[in-house]
Amino acid sequence: MLDKDQVHRVAHLARLELQPQEEVQFARQLSSIIDYFEQLSELDTNNVVPTTRAIEVSNVTRVDSLQPALNREQLLECAPDREGDFFEFLKF
Repeated sequence: MLDKDQVHRVAHLARLELQPQEEVQFARQLSSIIDYFEQLSELDTNNVVPTTRAIEVSNVTRVDSLQPALNREQLLECAPDREGDFFEFLKF
């Protein structure tokens, strides 16, 4: 189990202000977490490929192709409010 000085140091680094009763609870919980990591370090990971994510992630993109667009007047007709050649909306 962590001693009082170690608990104070970790709390200081984490910018936590612990009450005396919380120090005991924090020491117990942090010791439990450290014990768990020690168990994990005993696992044989020689055949495990190092990764940065548990699931392979890749960007999903679409083909960038030129498509016809609506002209300015058609777009402005869709606007609920307009002022000249601009959309008008509430200030936010």
